[in-house]
Amino acid sequence: MSERLVLVLGGTRSGKSRFGQARAAALAGGRPVTVLVTARPEDPELDRRIAGHRAARPADWTTVDVGRNLAGVLADLPAEAPVLLDGLTLWLSGLLDDDAAVPDEDALLAGPVAAALASFEAHRGPIVVVSDEIGLGLVPLDALSRSFRDVQGLAHQRIAAVADEVHLMVAGLPLTLRDR
Repeated sequence: MSERLVLVLGGTRSGKSRFGQARAAALAGGRPVTVLVTARPEDPELDRRIAGHRAARPADWTTVDVGRNLAGVLADLPAEAPVLLDGLTLWLSGLLDDDAAVPDEDALLAGPVAAALASFEAHRGPIVVVSDEIGLGLVPLDALSRSFRDVQGLAHQRIAAVADEVHLMVAGLPLTLRDR
């Protein structure tokens, strides 16, 4: 079981990445953190966001792109390494097929999501998972978006069920939902 599993949820520009980074630094106790990233440079605006996140992190932190293999990448890290995953939302969206078909929700939850959760539980160092809380808005009009929202909500529930800490960021302020 990880030393400490922290889930940080929030909306766009809620301060979740900044808070997640601060929690990872505190839990690392001076050790460098391995940052698992999921965003793929695709356009100038996203490229600027990615650059801003990198610039905000300490220079001795390592950045690793997980692609689709979050569980495998985490398993390959040193067992005690402090980890910041930023963020779960883009990793989940990257699992969707390029043909934009509605995914098999049960297969996603039983496959890559379950594997990721098992890797969190197997890792001995602290892990901070940052993710977007997208379930508070309107019901999406299309089936793909509704399916993604549902999978993400269920993934959040599964991580929160085993997490030591769960925080919801609102307007830059953390609402602590659990702190064991």
